[in-house]
Amino acid sequence: MKIYLTLTLGLALLAGAAIGAETLPPHPRLLLDARGIAQLKQRVQQEPWAAQWNAFRKSFDKTLNAPIELPPRGGNWFHWYVCPTHGARLTQGKQLGPWQWEHICPVDKEVLHGDPTKPDRDFDGVAINHPHSNYATAIRNAGILFQVTGEARYAQRGRALLLAYAERYLSYPLHTTKGAAKIGGGRVGPQTLDEAMWLIPVAQGADLLWNTLPAADRQLLADKLFLPAARDVILAHKMGVHNIQCWKNSAVGVVGFLLGDAALINAAIEDPIRGYRTQMAKGVQPDGVWYEGAWGYHFFTLGALWPLTEAARNCRIDLYGEPLKKMFEAPVNLAMPNLTLPAFNDSGEVNIRSSVFELAYARYRDPVYLVALADSKRRDEMALWFGLPQLPAAQSAALPSRNAQASGYAILQRGAGDKATWLCLKYGPHGGGHGHPDKNSFVLYSRGRVLCPDPGTRPYGSPLHGQWDKVTLAHSTLVVDETNQAEATGQCLAFGTDHGCDFAMTDAGPIAKGVRFVRTATMLNENLIVFVDQLSADKPHTFDLVTHCNGQWLQPPSGSAFALPANNGYQHLKTATLCRTNADIAQAFSLAPDWRGVIALAAGEPTEVITATGVGKSTADRIPMTIYRRTTAQTTFVWALALDGTAPTLQAVPPQNPRLDPTVTVRVTSAASAWHLAVNSTKPTVRITPLTAAPKGP
Repeated sequence: MKIYLTLTLGLALLAGAAIGAETLPPHPRLLLDARGIAQLKQRVQQEPWAAQWNAFRKSFDKTLNAPIELPPRGGNWFHWYVCPTHGARLTQGKQLGPWQWEHICPVDKEVLHGDPTKPDRDFDGVAINHPHSNYATAIRNAGILFQVTGEARYAQRGRALLLAYAERYLSYPLHTTKGAAKIGGGRVGPQTLDEAMWLIPVAQGADLLWNTLPAADRQLLADKLFLPAARDVILAHKMGVHNIQCWKNSAVGVVGFLLGDAALINAAIEDPIRGYRTQMAKGVQPDGVWYEGAWGYHFFTLGALWPLTEAARNCRIDLYGEPLKKMFEAPVNLAMPNLTLPAFNDSGEVNIRSSVFELAYARYRDPVYLVALADSKRRDEMALWFGLPQLPAAQSAALPSRNAQASGYAILQRGAGDKATWLCLKYGPHGGGHGHPDKNSFVLYSRGRVLCPDPGTRPYGSPLHGQWDKVTLAHSTLVVDETNQAEATGQCLAFGTDHGCDFAMTDAGPIAKGVRFVRTATMLNENLIVFVDQLSADKPHTFDLVTHCNGQWLQPPSGSAFALPANNGYQHLKTATLCRTNADIAQAFSLAPDWRGVIALAAGEPTEVITATGVGKSTADRIPMTIYRRTTAQTTFVWALALDGTAPTLQAVPPQNPRLDPTVTVRVTSAASAWHLAVNSTKPTVRITPLTAAPKGP
């Protein structure tokens, strides 16, 4: 088999490919080309890059002569690495024997042992992923060190690791996350995602060492490692637009560029169902947010994309288009004041200070990326590989309220710096398999911390992922008849500012048959947010309006205990009490030792007020929550969150004849300030009028 092929007809099919029928440029051409190596050599000779490079080299040298001991099998799914009792991620303890360790629950410190016969208890298999990943990184780093220093010892170490995997790879059984030997699984990892993430640095390292390898070694690596992994394991698994497919595209593509295989390159970039161009056209929304709506997966996808875009760039194919540029912009534009993104959908909170912006700025030179690089020590690999010698100072300016309609995030923001108050209403697309049933939910941030959180996600192998993270009750939104919302896409009806007060009105969409839920949030100042939640249905339903607030109840609310449902998240509530009222109600909770907040409901229709605690990081970590419950076909909840500890007065006047005039009017009084709100969800309009003094009547 001829490895170093020319790109003829296959590459001619690549839209926009500049090289046509020419041969690929010489190795290296994946992570870095000759120009990139020259720039890297310049960096390592300069401060602060020299210190960083020396640390990088010293770290590698510690293991340079260590025996190569490949794991006896492929790894297990890391989402299984959770305590089956508490749902918390385990930590690895001391080694008990060859490829066996203790695994410790962080909640009660119970020591668990792996069982390789059961995928969900094969904790040792999860631990085995680490040496596989470390060896892949070592192959890449050996190549970098050789290219910069020219020292043969690094090339020899990289070659030894490559040949070790070439001899072992096909002996690793194909296995899925559930242990099945079928397509979709991997050999080194339990799914094609893991296989791709492992294969990319291996290919990058091989490329950096390719010119030092004898022809027989190249042939062996192609036949027993790279083609079986890229073509037979990864490419054989067909997916559509998805973050996993982006990793697979990059793995297949970099192997294609490594071996000069036009079919692999074409599959990675041009496949009309799953190739790179399709991923960017269909997966990136107009405002730059990855369609799955989880910020962790947004950055995960960026991590998948750049190895292919860089390899293509080094081979004179430009994949750095507008969709990718917007993907870098979106996190900066939509972050909280502390430059952290909320834990929406299957994601935890994500700090945007990511080294991937070193590459973004190097390729696009857009100053918006500098915000994510401000205060960076520039000591990570992306800075070393791609960073410009000097970065301009970031222009930090307070962002106004903003609305990303395509992804469905309406953000209200008031105040200065990272202490500003920030609220995000979430109303957009469901997000596919990583979406949560939580339309019109919100996250509230102020004074440097999240006050009203989203549960985000925990490992998918945790029972709490399905029983709490992905149920509607775990979010600050509406639960209908104690069941989860249907997958839905909402819309923003109104967004703007009136008399210096910002507002957003969003419709949750078809979350339940015959039910309409319109939420209007008004940020009157950085300490007071008032909600007008309008619900209508074609028949009576039980409406549970849920709010989660970090902190602790200052005084346990009065009420009687009552029975909770045994499903849809209700089974995880604790210390639940119930009281019935149609009067004003205000409940105080502590946010910090010297900071308290108040959640207040306007008097009106009879309401069952349920207070409880929900799940935090584990079943042992509790978060205060409130449920306002009404059973009716039509109702309006007028309520507020006050962050200065002062309970506001809310005087709500529902429409007398909703069919003729559906406007809800509210008078809000807090300390010496007062406002008049008029909310019409039909036109739709929001009017906010400051009052010089608190009025006496409605």
